[in-house]
Amino acid sequence: MLPEMKTLRFAVMLAAAGIACALALPVAAQSAPASQAQTAPAMKTWFIRLIPPRSTFMQDMTESERKLMEEHFVYWKDLFAKGACLFGGPVLDPKGVYGVLVVKAASEDEARALGAGDPSVKGRVNRIEVAEMRVAFLAKGQ
Repeated sequence: MLPEMKTLRFAVMLAAAGIACALALPVAAQSAPASQAQTAPAMKTWFIRLIPPRSTFMQDMTESERKLMEEHFVYWKDLFAKGACLFGGPVLDPKGVYGVLVVKAASEDEARALGAGDPSVKGRVNRIEVAEMRVAFLAKGQ
């Protein structure tokens, strides 16, 4: 087989694998038994962006903001332990640090409620943006 054909064949296989991963979540939800689908809503994954009040927040937070951020960490660590939060942490962007969290929830309202329950959001230090996300790759056991 010519090298160009091998490359093309590999590219087609790679594309097919990517499509299969992207479609895996909806397909799995559709194949659930009818009784299970009726009793529990299908869980989706949601991306939450935690937006600080200023780009210099990590360097110059006040003592009260620091306390809220400690409570913020405890809140999300507990949701992670319960399986509602898949992962999260700060993004060290040179233009300004912000937080990201990926959660499992049945609806956008439920995901927003998780974000709104964050002590730093309740305390009006941070604000959130929420968008549905299809997680294509996740470590085993997640």
